[in-house]
Amino acid sequence: MGVRLLVAASAAVLALAVAARAAEPDAARLYTENCAACHGGDRLGAIGPALLPQNLGRLKRDEAVDVILHSRPASQMPAFSDTLSEADAQALADYIFAPPEALPDWGLAEIAASHIRHADLAALPEAPVFDADPLNLFSVVESGDHHVSVLDGDTFERLARFESRFALHGGIKYSPDGRFAYMASRDGWVSMYDLYSLQMVAEVRAGINTRNIAVSGDGKWVAVGNTLPGTVVILDAADLTPHRVIPVVGDRGETSRVSAVYAAPPRDSFIVALKDLPEVWEIPYVKPKKPHYPGLVHNYEPGMVEALGVKDQAFQARRIKLDDYLDDFFFSQDYQNLMGAARNGRNGQVVNLIVGRKIADIPLSGMPHLGSGITFDWHGRRVMASPNLKEAKITVLDMETWEVVTELETLGPGFFMRSHANSPHAFADVFFGPNRDAVHVIDKESLEIVETLRPRPGQTVAHAEFTDDGRYVLLSVMEDDGALLVYDAATLELVKELPMRRPVGKYNVANKIRYEEGTSH
Repeated sequence: MGVRLLVAASAAVLALAVAARAAEPDAARLYTENCAACHGGDRLGAIGPALLPQNLGRLKRDEAVDVILHSRPASQMPAFSDTLSEADAQALADYIFAPPEALPDWGLAEIAASHIRHADLAALPEAPVFDADPLNLFSVVESGDHHVSVLDGDTFERLARFESRFALHGGIKYSPDGRFAYMASRDGWVSMYDLYSLQMVAEVRAGINTRNIAVSGDGKWVAVGNTLPGTVVILDAADLTPHRVIPVVGDRGETSRVSAVYAAPPRDSFIVALKDLPEVWEIPYVKPKKPHYPGLVHNYEPGMVEALGVKDQAFQARRIKLDDYLDDFFFSQDYQNLMGAARNGRNGQVVNLIVGRKIADIPLSGMPHLGSGITFDWHGRRVMASPNLKEAKITVLDMETWEVVTELETLGPGFFMRSHANSPHAFADVFFGPNRDAVHVIDKESLEIVETLRPRPGQTVAHAEFTDDGRYVLLSVMEDDGALLVYDAATLELVKELPMRRPVGKYNVANKIRYEEGTSH
C-alpha cells in the first residue's frame, strides 16, 4: 500500500511540475509574436532599437518590464498591458537581457547592405540656404524625444529640428569645413547631415553597439568605435560607404571592446582607446612615407618602423603596449602626448605618441573624466583641468611636469567641464548626487570657484558649450521638459531660455573643427 501511495504521490508531483512548466510563458514565442516586427527576429533592431544586453546598459530589468507593459515616453513603443501579463513581461525582459547563443556577424557585407542614401550629393547647394553664420551653428541632441536641433549661435533661434536614430550619442562631429555633421547611435547607426541644406544625406549601420565616431583631419574618413563587435570601422566621409573593418584583437586572439576613437589631425591618424586590452592603438589614415611615420619629428633608422609595429600602409594599427587599461583619454594640443585614466582608480598615465610608450604616471584618485578636460594658460604654464566621476573635486595638472597644481573641492562628482580661449571662466557641472542642479564657475587665473549657478533648482543642469567667439555659454537642463540656457560668459547674466526635450549635448561647429582648447576633442 505504501509503495502505491509513494508512486501516486510522485506521479502527482510530476504532473504538477509539468503543468507548472506548461504555464510558464514561452519567451521566445512571445518575442516573435510581439517584438520581432520592430526589433528584428535576431534582436539586432529594425524600426526599434536592438534588444541585446550590450544595448540595454541604461535600462534596468524591472524598468524593462514597465516599458513592455506601459510603453515609453516619446517613442513609438506600444503598451502591451492589455495583451500581456506581468509574468509575460518579466519573461520577455529575462529573454532580452540574456546574451544570444552566438554573437551575430557584422562585417563589411552586413554594413554595406545597411547603407542608405537619402540625398543626391551632386544636387546639394553650394551655399547655405539660410543667412546665419554656418561656423557658429550648434547641433543639439534632444534625447527626450530622439531629435536633433540646429541652432543659430548668434540669434539662438532654431533653423531646423529633425528626428534622429534611437539613443544618439551626444558627441556630434563635423567635417573640417563645418558643412557636414556626423552622428552615431548606440545601435551602431552613423548618420550624415548637411548643415547647408538642412537635410539628411546618408546613413549606415557600422556596428551593433557603438561607442563613438571621429572624423579624420583631412575630412576623407569617419572612424567608428564599436563595443559589439569589437571593431573599428572606416567609412568614406563623402557618403558613409564602408571602406574597411579592423578587428580589435590581442596577441592571444582575445577581442576587445572599443572604449572610444579620436582623431589626431597633426598625426594623420586615429587614436583608439580599448576596454579589454592594456594597449592604445594608433591607426594612420594616410600611407606613411617610409621610413617616416605621420606625426614624428624625425625619421627612424632602417628597420625601426617595423620593429615598432608600424606598417607601410594606411589603416594598419600601431599597437602601443601599456601596463594598465586606459579607456578615457585627453590629448595635448599638439597630439604628441595623451593622458589616460587607469582603471585602478589610483593614477593616470601619460603616453608619448612619438616614442610609443608611457613616460609618466599621474597621481589621480577616484575616476577622473579626462575626456571632458580642458587646457588653458596659467601663469605662463599650460595646465589641464579635469572633472571627476566619483569624487567631489576638479584636478588641475601641469602639462610639462605632470604634477598636480591644485584640486578644487566641488559640491559633488561632475561629468562635463568647458571653457574658451576668450573667456576668463571655466564651467563645471555637478552631475552626480543631490547637487546635480549646480554648475560651478571657475576663475582660470585664481583657480577658484567664484560663482555657483542654480538656474533650475532640483533639476539636472550640465554640459556647458561656448559660442565660437566665447562671448556666450550654453547650459543644458537635462530634463524631459528641459531647456537650453544662454548666459553671458563674462557677466554670468541669463540671456535666453529655449525649451527643449532633455538636451544632453550641444556642439558648436567652429569650436569643434578648430579643436578649441576649452572643448572636448
